[in-house]
Amino acid sequence: MVLQFPARVALNFTKVVMKTRFHLALLLIAAGAATQSGRKIVRTTTTQPAPPVQAPVFSPPEIEPEPVPVEAAGLRSLPESLLKRSLQSLDNTSFRLADFRGKAVVVNLWASWCGPCRREVPDYENVRKEFAGRNVEFIGLTTEDPRTSSKRVRDFVRKLNFGFRLGWADGETARTLMNGSSAIPQTLVIAPGGRVVSHWQGYSRGHSVDRLRSSIHEALSGNQ
Repeated sequence: MVLQFPARVALNFTKVVMKTRFHLALLLIAAGAATQSGRKIVRTTTTQPAPPVQAPVFSPPEIEPEPVPVEAAGLRSLPESLLKRSLQSLDNTSFRLADFRGKAVVVNLWASWCGPCRREVPDYENVRKEFAGRNVEFIGLTTEDPRTSSKRVRDFVRKLNFGFRLGWADGETARTLMNGSSAIPQTLVIAPGGRVVSHWQGYSRGHSVDRLRSSIHEALSGNQ
């Protein structure tokens, strides 16, 4: 049995089919164009921002403080035997501590191998210049052996412009001045009357220069 549709229904059905085919053709053309262009559909995703990076906290290295000079005990005045002992100077002459009676005398015991001495000398030189023309004698005695250390000592003195009256401390002189201690450097400040105003061992930039300066002022004050 063959169904017969009215002409109007058949015409409408034909239009629907043609429209559907047209839409399908458009979709296929669009898909082909997207494929040829190489475009990809990228889905946007929401990401959480990374936490801020905190810079590491660095602590400054601890600086070990210089040791404070230590008071040398016992020596209150220089024995006459020491004052009259002949001391060989670096310029091959000689002198005695007794030659400077009536003056304040600074005696610094040092050595060319001594690290603190290398730091001490420039500061002590500044103090010496402050008292230029005053009644003060500055003497530097090295405890080294002139027979084996002459060149090293002279190089040390030249490099640091050590302007004290310089000489060699023989064993007996060194033992007496150092009063049983072998520490280097050591410094003595002696009043014009012979009293040892101050005697200390070691060196500290923050203490030694002030102590040297104040001890010289005390020695010159006439308070014997």
